[in-house]
Parts: sequence; C-alpha cells; structure tokens
Amino acid sequence: MAILITGGSKGIGRAIAASFAEQAGDVFINYHGDDGAAAEAKAEVEQRGARCHLIKQDVGTPAGAGAVLDAVAAHTDRLDQLVHCAVRGISQPVLEVDPVAFTSAVNLNGTALLYLVQAARPLLRRGSTVFFLSSRGGRTVVPNYAAIGVAKALAESLVRYLAVELAPLGVRINCVAPGVVDTAAVRDLFGDQAEAVVKHAAETNPSGRGVQAEDYTNLIRFLASPEAAFIQGQMIFVNGGHYVAA
Repeated sequence: MAILITGGSKGIGRAIAASFAEQAGDVFINYHGDDGAAAEAKAEVEQRGARCHLIKQDVGTPAGAGAVLDAVAAHTDRLDQLVHCAVRGISQPVLEVDPVAFTSAVNLNGTALLYLVQAARPLLRRGSTVFFLSSRGGRTVVPNYAAIGVAKALAESLVRYLAVELAPLGVRINCVAPGVVDTAAVRDLFGDQAEAVVKHAAETNPSGRGVQAEDYTNLIRFLASPEAAFIQGQMIFVNGGHYVAA
C-alpha cells in the first residue's frame, strides 16, 4: 500500500501518516518548510514499519502538485490513498487581508485538491481513495479564519464534483472534519488563546472530552477499506457532537 499525505509532517497529517504506517509499504509525506518536523515524522513512520519518503514542495500550484506526484511515481505505480491536509492560515479579518496572500492561501488550502487529484490520476486505481481534511470553518464564520474557511468550503464543493467523475473509475473521495485539535495551525491562528480554545472545546463537548487522533484516523482507515466501498462524496464531522447543539 502507498499513501501520500500533504502537510504530513505535523498535526493531523502526521497522525494520519503514523496511523497508516503499520499497514502501508510506502508513506509519502509532503511538507513545505520545517525540515526538523519532517525528519521527526519520518522517524516515527519508519519505527512503525513503513518506508517513508519526504517530499519538500508547495502544492499550492499545479506545478508544485505535479512535482510531488512525480516524486511519488518514481517509487510506485499505484497510489492507494491521497490525503490533502496541508494548510496555510492568515490570522486577519477578511476586510484587511492582503488579496494576493489570500489567493495563495486559498489555492493551497482548497484548490490544490484539484491540482493533486489531476496529477495523481495516472496512479489512482480501482479501490484508491482520496481524502480532504475540512473543518466547521467552511460552513460557519470563525474570526480571522477566512483564508482557511473559504478554501474549505470551496474544496467541499469540489469533492462532490470530483466524486461524480471518480466514481466510475472505482476511486472514492470524501471529506473528514475533526473538531478542534491542538495543532501548530491552531496555535498559529489563535496565538496566546490557542490553549484556552482547545480546553474550552473539550469542556463543552457533549461527549465529555476533546478530539483525539484515534477518532479521525480510525474513521479514515475505515473509509479507505473495502467495507466503505459505497461511501462516496460525503462530508463527515468527527467531533463528539460538538456542533450539533447551538
């Protein structure tokens, strides 16, 4: 089995890489800048028994996404799982954000899903699955979250369009949206308030705790399995019911 995770060196992406490492032969981790975090992620994946390949590249452009998939194709002729969770936040009100930076962020956070799927198409086979990591910010307004939230909304719609074209090929695509998770992206977005935000999310969750890595990695592994063969083009929240009540 071969899996590619964009943004796989930290946070949610790293947890997914580690989760699949025990059953995957090749784990491809795409990252953009932090070599130290990438090396740590690689060591964790290899300790769990998989071969880990680091690909340093910005997937926010068609050329960048193409370069990543070229690197994958140098090692395998089949990609079983493609997971897009690379993200770039801009912690500013949308009326104040630089439009060029905003567009670049939206391309990485959302439109890159299209770039990646198009570039990966020669490697996708019947039974392959594609995942996009979304969040509630794609459907409700979160302060200073527009560069991510708008992109998440775009990609959720794109998933539905891609599902219709991928389904006849035997390839599935779905969105998974964990609740608030203590990640570098959350800390960058909320700054000094990040710890309080994560704590509040856990304390107010109807299920009595915050989101744990196993909550979303177990779901993704199930969705990637033959048992989930007829789940296509869906958006699934993993949050213990946190957003059910107003």
